[in-house]
Amino acid sequence: MPRIRSVATSTVRDRRAFLAATGAVSLSAGLGFALRPPAGEAEAAAGTATTAHGSPAAASRRAPAAPLAPYTRGTTLASVAAPRPGSGFRRLGDGPAWPRVVRGELAAPRAGRAGRRTALASFVQFTDLHLVDVQHPLRYEYLRAQTASAWRPQESLSVAGAVSLVERVNALRGAPITGSPLHFVMTTGDNTDNNARTELDWFLKVMSGGRITPNSGDPDRYEGVQDSGLKLYWQPDAALRDADKQLGFPRVDGFLAAAIRELRSPGLNLPWYSTVGNHDSLPGGCYAPGDSFLTDFAVGGRKLMALDEQVGAALWKNVRKGRDPKGAGFREMLKSRRREMRSVTPDERRAPFTPAEYLRAHLDPAHTGAGPTGHGYSQANIDAGTQYYTFRIADGLLGVSLDTTDPGGHYEGSLGTAQLRWLERTLRAAETDKEHVVVFSHHTSRTMRNLREDPAHPGERRHGGDEVLALLGAHRPVLAWVNGHSHKNDITPHPAPDGRSFWEVSTASHVDFPQLARVIEIVDNHDGTLSLFTTLIESGAPHRTDFADLSQTGLAALYRELSFNAPGARADLNGRAGDRNTELVLRKS
Repeated sequence: MPRIRSVATSTVRDRRAFLAATGAVSLSAGLGFALRPPAGEAEAAAGTATTAHGSPAAASRRAPAAPLAPYTRGTTLASVAAPRPGSGFRRLGDGPAWPRVVRGELAAPRAGRAGRRTALASFVQFTDLHLVDVQHPLRYEYLRAQTASAWRPQESLSVAGAVSLVERVNALRGAPITGSPLHFVMTTGDNTDNNARTELDWFLKVMSGGRITPNSGDPDRYEGVQDSGLKLYWQPDAALRDADKQLGFPRVDGFLAAAIRELRSPGLNLPWYSTVGNHDSLPGGCYAPGDSFLTDFAVGGRKLMALDEQVGAALWKNVRKGRDPKGAGFREMLKSRRREMRSVTPDERRAPFTPAEYLRAHLDPAHTGAGPTGHGYSQANIDAGTQYYTFRIADGLLGVSLDTTDPGGHYEGSLGTAQLRWLERTLRAAETDKEHVVVFSHHTSRTMRNLREDPAHPGERRHGGDEVLALLGAHRPVLAWVNGHSHKNDITPHPAPDGRSFWEVSTASHVDFPQLARVIEIVDNHDGTLSLFTTLIESGAPHRTDFADLSQTGLAALYRELSFNAPGARADLNGRAGDRNTELVLRKS
């Protein structure tokens, strides 16, 4: 019988015993697709609901019943959001589809495989949702001139955009190529933006269902930079000709009131699993946790909204170079500028969450949704102080979720020795059991260069992407390493002369344009090869927007259009054609 390893130790257990102990689920073909939201969510989805403010609430369509068949509708194989003709602020519309590209760097694709193939598993990857508490005092929007990621015109709509992505997945007709049922959704980190409890609550409700008010501080009004009167930021409700309006951004009356209004997520109608990212673990996504000053500042009543550009440039250079991992310079800058700060409403809900609190929140029955309990995490993780685990994808196919965040600080990642050795034992056991393995992490192999010591494990070495690549390549069962962090579509072959080759699949974020998720299908071609089909999907919001439509769906559409027009946004995040919709062929071990 195939075996599965404990999340906390190297002990090998019987699979059923492990599942019973951790509350995970064993997904055979079709089981995940059959699961539905809790009864209350199903009732709301079946009819027409309204929010407390009287505006339409989200209602998820049921995924169609079997029999399923290959399809393109609702994927980028049918259409992709693209700019319409014009200049300045570009409006979006329906653009041409992205074709599928066959990649044979790791194995030659053989004729007739389409008629032979059988589906092994299929799942959806979310990554870098970055659900943002846009009024959080610790956010450094004033660094916008240094980095486009410091503040984005669209980010106040991140929750509406994420709910629309859930809507899209719920409406998919199974897997696009094989038509087989989707097994689960995996989110590969940076689920939150600033390690804030508000954001964690919103993320869990987006994924498992619930009502969300994406607001903190004053319950009745917005208090962030977009109502500051500062020209550095888009002031959507004001006549002020700010820097973004000078580039063509519109005035949208009622935008801020709509952005903080209650909305509702139906929750995924598939089981979902969670992987942790640096923004989930570190304040600002880059500073070592546990600083009492930063914690007090996060929940307090002062917020810095403007900063001298030279000071900002020096501050960001330290962040980018990893020279201030504990945030000492950031802390001193905040202390020195108290007189320049504006008053905001204090809010204890903005406090940073610890790793243990992150795990307990996932294990909370209120956030189980379609399951599994804990979404991959278990009490064993809490007891051991770990955030990595294994789970059953399908018979003969094991999922491995890693924690690549470095608690010592900085936004790049690494693995500690204990986790690396655990991964090695897991891969050896899978090889013995003749299982295939898919590895999930937040960081890519190229962004695991941060070898700073973990303060909780003094003396333990940290290991970078090159070492992880070598370990994965040394074990025949590995098919793919699926990750995010870079906010860019990128698919890299990792060949080995003895056939121990695998694909690294990195997917664009859902906060920056093009705002995508990815469906991955694993098939046996019955000719000595396997294929991984990757198909990109957008949220369920229409490509065209209407500035007068401030409903939940209208805001989700505007979220995409604003992200396309965001000043400083990178234009290469789509990747090349071979990084998008693909067939990735590899030898069957």
